[in-house]
Amino acid sequence: MSETANPDVVPDSEHKGLVARLPQLPRDLGMLARFDRPIGWWLLFWPCAWGVWLAGAGWQVALLGWLLLGSIAMRGAGCVYNDIVDARLDRKVARTASRPVASGRVSKKLAWGWLLGLCLIGLLVLVQLRPLAQGVALASIALVAAYPFMKRITWWPQAWLGMVFTWGLLVGWTQLRADNWDALAAMYAGAALWVIGYDTIYALQDREDDALVGIRSSALRLGGHVTGGVALFYAGAVMLWALAFWLYRADWIALLALVPAAAHLVWQVATLDADDPANPLDRFRSNRWTGALVAAACFVVGNA
Repeated sequence: MSETANPDVVPDSEHKGLVARLPQLPRDLGMLARFDRPIGWWLLFWPCAWGVWLAGAGWQVALLGWLLLGSIAMRGAGCVYNDIVDARLDRKVARTASRPVASGRVSKKLAWGWLLGLCLIGLLVLVQLRPLAQGVALASIALVAAYPFMKRITWWPQAWLGMVFTWGLLVGWTQLRADNWDALAAMYAGAALWVIGYDTIYALQDREDDALVGIRSSALRLGGHVTGGVALFYAGAVMLWALAFWLYRADWIALLALVPAAAHLVWQVATLDADDPANPLDRFRSNRWTGALVAAACFVVGNA
């Protein structure tokens, strides 16, 4: 089934595999939770892995499995909530007009039920954590609930997303330890800048429609300086990650672990073409590899 042949497929969907073969209603629910776009839960999961592996307790495969399940479920829940809140705006943007709630294929009542089901999976993951990590995880709810409204009141909703999408770093860390807060704070701040950078790239797809309907974004705010802005965000992220590593382990050799991730971010900026519709989406999706490279660096520094 090609994406062009199916009017229900949004343009940025990786609409392949199981989701594409489902009947209409399950497929719509899968698309509502963005199961057709796994990049989102990868970007939510990798900071969780950073916190776990930098904490220095080894592989922690079982914990990572739970956090991955939680990332998939809660990213889906966040997307459902976002689409319920943004249904009217989504109808005005070409890339999002065919989303299940915006198009009317899924009612808001059913969407709320689906949201509850995904949250129950998140609750199952939550009870696997120790009380401190549970408290940290629950503290993110207010940030998540406020996010859909940020694009209406600030030019930098990406900054809010930076706080939300990297919260798993704090959860993974506090599940295993409750010290080295300075290193954790630097790692979290760097992760937030990384998110601002990649979500600015993602927002390039919607600049024209966003301007018409009054949606604000960093891509619009930066105007013709998007590439330079993304470069600054990425540079700040790498510097803060390096600071986190140094605060955790004051060894210049440890900083070399960040070189592959930094090189990948340089490639993104050097090859970014805002005028090519496919280029920003490709660069955005490549951040799953950035997350993996930073995770590898965290494991080396935390467990060497």
